[in-house]
Amino acid sequence: MNNALKTLMDRGFIKACTDMDALSDLMDKEKVTFYVGADPTGKSLHIGHMVPFFAMHHLQLAGHNPIALVGGGTAMIGDPSGKTEMRKMLTPEQVAENCKSIKDQLGTVVDFSEHPEGGIGKAVMLNNADWLTDLNYISFLREIGRHFSVNRMLTFESYKQRLERGLSFIEFNYQLLQSYDYYVLNKEQGCRLQIGGDDQWGNIVSGIELIRKMGGNECYGLTFNLITRSDGHKMGKSEKGAVFLDPELFSPYDFYQYWRNVNDDDVVKFLKLFTFLPLEEIAQYEGEGVNINEAKERLAYEQTLIIHGQEEA
Repeated sequence: MNNALKTLMDRGFIKACTDMDALSDLMDKEKVTFYVGADPTGKSLHIGHMVPFFAMHHLQLAGHNPIALVGGGTAMIGDPSGKTEMRKMLTPEQVAENCKSIKDQLGTVVDFSEHPEGGIGKAVMLNNADWLTDLNYISFLREIGRHFSVNRMLTFESYKQRLERGLSFIEFNYQLLQSYDYYVLNKEQGCRLQIGGDDQWGNIVSGIELIRKMGGNECYGLTFNLITRSDGHKMGKSEKGAVFLDPELFSPYDFYQYWRNVNDDDVVKFLKLFTFLPLEEIAQYEGEGVNINEAKERLAYEQTLIIHGQEEA
């Protein structure tokens, strides 16, 4: 297996891949351009959003080229994946402001410098509003919509769950738009891989199929485990609400305490996913007789250092 993929596997990221052997071969032969999307539906990401971006960091270190795609266009609709009700509609001004905040937050994990050093990949941030907001609806339906089967779309979990509670037509379009994103990035940026949480599987597969039907080259999808705590709660939630990266919404002190107080069973898993410590170093916190509080302090320190900097850690 390709070394970068093995790193992700060993650290507990990977849930599924559309074709692991072929993707591994491709990544052995060349530096692959890949992307992950983030919809700017708020001014801050929370820690539960960050798993694909920590994975992005490891792939960038291996020399592959990341695209962080901010969904300035798709955020105007909202992704139904993993949601039980329709999201509140945002104004274009709100979306633009959120995009700016999110780039700063992602910059703590992904290196967006113009001339990266040390053989790491070149990362860029793009906004899908650049190609989505001026689409002609009739042309889009004729050229793109005709490749989608409603019957197939309804087999995906994200739509099945929402159908019981009600799914608006505007949200139903989301999969077409995300698939179109992948098509545009493949055509214009040479992007061959989309990564994301496992709730994005249906959207990712649809994008790959669209590229194939439009005559593009072979593309791949890689999804990551949706991280839950050992107590069954969703990652990124606390008694004080979502664990936001923005210090104005969730203070660095509370951020540190969140990690300091994780369940014992989660510490090693979170050290692998949410820090950049080598696995050999993390191994010292596994097994019998480990001082679990020392491991928790290390987790809290490393995570606060990454997101909020040395002074706050």
